[in-house]
Parts: sequence; C-alpha cells; structure tokens
Amino acid sequence: MQHSSLLEKHLAELQLLTSENNSSVLDLACGSGRNGLYLIENIIPVTFADVSVEALEQVKQSLNCLSAEKNPLAQYWQKDFEQAGTKPLQDKCFAAVMVFRYLHRPLFEQIKTAIKPGGMIIYETFTEQQAQFGRPKNPDFLLKADELLEQFSDWKILHSFEGIVNTGVNGDVKQAVGQIVAVKPV
Repeated sequence: MQHSSLLEKHLAELQLLTSENNSSVLDLACGSGRNGLYLIENIIPVTFADVSVEALEQVKQSLNCLSAEKNPLAQYWQKDFEQAGTKPLQDKCFAAVMVFRYLHRPLFEQIKTAIKPGGMIIYETFTEQQAQFGRPKNPDFLLKADELLEQFSDWKILHSFEGIVNTGVNGDVKQAVGQIVAVKPV
C-alpha cells in the first residue's frame, strides 16, 4: 500500500522539525508502517508505535530491506493506547505525530501535549460517511463533521479536508475521510 500524499506535501517541514528538535515523528497505530517507512527513506527519524507485536515485526522486516544506515532512524514502541486508566503519551515529546486510519478520542489531548511547540500533527481517518461504503461502521471509530478542525482549532491549520476519496489499485474503492495538518502554537 502506498504512503499518504500528505507526507510528500509536508516532507520538508518534517525534515526541518526533526533536525531542529533532535526528535522523531511518532507513527501512532502504525500498522504495517507504510507512512513511517516513507519518512525513514527520507532520513526522518520515526518512532513506530502499535499494540501489535506482529505489526512492529513487519515494520522491522521492511526496514531490513532498506540500507543499514537507515535502521538507526527507527525506534519501536509496543503499547496498548486504549488501556483504560492509562496515559501512554504522558511525558513523551515528538517533533510531529501522524495518525492514519485510527481514532481513539481519549488520546486527542495527549497527542496535542506530546507534540513540541512548533511541531506538527498529520491526521487522517474515516468520517461518519464511511459507514455507507463499508468498514468501519462503528461511530466510535468515525469522525464527526469538522471534529478534527475543532480539536485543533487553536493550531495553525496548513491543510484540512473532509470528503470522499477514491482509493484501491484502480481507484475503484470509495472511502470517506477527514484530514488535518496543523502546527502547534509556539
């Protein structure tokens, strides 16, 4: 699966943020790591985080296919971000956080706090309209209208989108997504 085009559009900013802050980008709920691997290929340090040990092993295997000099750019964090009563991002600090195809609302405030001032959020996941096209259908995992804009309303919005996109190999799969790219106030 291809990495998100949002990363290409904001690659220079991510490179600058990580070099200035000497910190990494958190790929939260990274799954197979496609987006974080793209950043690694572009010499951006990434912390791959997921509940699944298997997913993190898959990321490590994919990294083994890259040149050895890029492996030190990766860190791995196996964590259940939905465990009740915990604050997994407390005391963490990242130049940027990216979240794709994942929504756990109790993490919003923690994500915002974990990003350094001047750092960036890149977030894309499904909206309520996704239920008409397939999974997920559970409203707990679907953004409400303008929810990302409201969550980051006090940040500098670089990009915002809500609507239907065509995905899949032939562009024949419709998905309803919300996206935001924003910079945390200094």
